[in-house]
Amino acid sequence: MELKSVRIQNFRSVEDSGEFTVEHLTCLVGKNEAGKTAALQAIAGLNPHPATPFAYELERDYPKRYLARYKDRHDGKEAEVIRSIWELSQEETDELKGEFGPEAVTGKTITASRSYNSTGTAWTVPINEAKAIAFLISQRGFSAAEKSQVGSPTTIKELIAKLTELEANTKHKALLDLVNAYPHKSIFSKAQALLEPHFPQFMYFSNYDRMNAMVHLLSLNERASDKSLFTNEQYRGDRLFWEFLEYSGVPLSEILGTTTFESFNAKLQAASNVLTEEILEYWTQNQDIEIRVSVAEGLPGDPAPFNSGAVGRARIYNLLHKADTSFSERSAGFTWFFSFLIKFDRVKKDATGKVFLLLDEPGLTLHGLAQADLLRYFTEKLEPYHQIIYSTHSPFMVPHDNIMASRIVEDLVEVDGRGRRTPTGTMVREDVLKADKDSVFPLQGALGYSLTQSLFIGKHTILVEGPGDILYLQALSAELLRRKRTGLDPKWVLCPAGGIDKIQSFVSL
Repeated sequence: MELKSVRIQNFRSVEDSGEFTVEHLTCLVGKNEAGKTAALQAIAGLNPHPATPFAYELERDYPKRYLARYKDRHDGKEAEVIRSIWELSQEETDELKGEFGPEAVTGKTITASRSYNSTGTAWTVPINEAKAIAFLISQRGFSAAEKSQVGSPTTIKELIAKLTELEANTKHKALLDLVNAYPHKSIFSKAQALLEPHFPQFMYFSNYDRMNAMVHLLSLNERASDKSLFTNEQYRGDRLFWEFLEYSGVPLSEILGTTTFESFNAKLQAASNVLTEEILEYWTQNQDIEIRVSVAEGLPGDPAPFNSGAVGRARIYNLLHKADTSFSERSAGFTWFFSFLIKFDRVKKDATGKVFLLLDEPGLTLHGLAQADLLRYFTEKLEPYHQIIYSTHSPFMVPHDNIMASRIVEDLVEVDGRGRRTPTGTMVREDVLKADKDSVFPLQGALGYSLTQSLFIGKHTILVEGPGDILYLQALSAELLRRKRTGLDPKWVLCPAGGIDKIQSFVSL
């Protein structure tokens, strides 16, 4: 299933975001303090991955200026935080039809919502209960007389009551056992149970998630055995190191139990090679580096607790300068990118189904070209398999080839006739023309950068003589595509040169 639209309410600065659509890769653009993080965390709470837990807390997350009137504002009910609409795949729709019959499935979308103090996600599924019951009855092989005895119940409650009366009949009892086994004895709960394995878990990852360069392995092992302690925010960097070892194929338990140096050293070297190859594929800022993992006894002169027992270290070796440095001394951008790869791999392994990525200011500390590398990693490695929403205020992180996948996040304020300012709250908009110039600036920057890249140093530019040639080529391409043949790849930019004598000027530029 794929997320299609979201509406966030009653969460921090977001009183009501308004309903906004979501693409397979969606970029939230806005100024600092606009509410981008709040929007991402509200979505994360819908179905958080255990490795990145997030739960709504009323005192922390409900808009503070209304907290004292919470019960009055919601008539004693719990306030809804998020309501989302998901589109089912053909496979998921077929699964529902196989269970309840083709006529009982009335659509291809579900609604999933969550409120404060809720124990789980509330679902609305496109099932016609009466037609589903009719299908269940039709599949039991009843004779005309047996079917007549059951009658035409329209709710599961009516069906169970009727079948209980007829329990002496074997076929009737088999159907009764079937519906009694449904969760909560409900058609809708059964439909939800069928779809839940397909419901993505949300991984929220922020710019502040960084792996520690050095850990005391015995202490790390103690924390890893206590999940409540290990999820504590103060151990975030240590937890990432533990996940780093798991990713490397040398888990902590194996390190602490190793008795021979050669086998242990070979595994650490192999892990280092795997990590180096993965990083360098999408880290073009410096290709002369290697990741090196080591484990050694702490020395007396080191600070506690690293002065005794086994200590794990991650270091970066520079092939050009023939020197290595601690992972913590590398650029903030590199440590973030490295930490993200580790965390994401761990989340993928632990996920019970699909993973939905929520990335808060990814690559904030990266150089502009490194941000372009990161965006390429998103589109090439992640987007084909995972839906992604990320926030940014950098022009280099805006997908300029799909600018309409961006959403503007603004914290709006109303000013009355007396000049009194009243907050409207964070809103998410699809129409960039309604946004203020500061909020839309990253989009303008992305378009300007894309324009200069396409015209002058782009890899896919077709020079033609004049604008008329563009129209002819576009029309011919459209006709070919209409006939299900190969048209012009959209990556090519058609650029009018103004005549053959202008070609040299364009090539020079």
